[in-house]
Amino acid sequence: MAKLVQYQGTGRRKTSVARVRLVPGTGNFVVNGRPVDEYFNYATLRREVQRPLTMTNTAGKFDVYVRVNGGGFTGQAGAIRHGLSRALLQVDGETRPTLKAAGFLTRDSRMKERKKYGLKAARRAPQFSKR
Repeated sequence: MAKLVQYQGTGRRKTSVARVRLVPGTGNFVVNGRPVDEYFNYATLRREVQRPLTMTNTAGKFDVYVRVNGGGFTGQAGAIRHGLSRALLQVDGETRPTLKAAGFLTRDSRMKERKKYGLKAARRAPQFSKR
């Protein structure tokens, strides 16, 4: 029995975590058991998620299986893009300069700022009353 070749990558953005698996195939893109077109309602997010494949000319060569949780749909799309880029590095290390120049390998570290005591939100102070 032949060993199944697959490549894995973990991507994160905000509070979203995506576990991406690349398997040689025909170009199926499945997110949480649903096709990517069904999972993401916005064409911009669908395009953003698939950009690492188009930039490295590997679209249609791999089936992409993703498990993503946490955050909203934009954060999830960013996490998937990050994980997919990391998985593509395992496939071919020569794609590193292309992916790095596009900024796909950089973990976006921007997070929500914590709420501080004495304030209503992270920076929002209670309304000031002169009298």
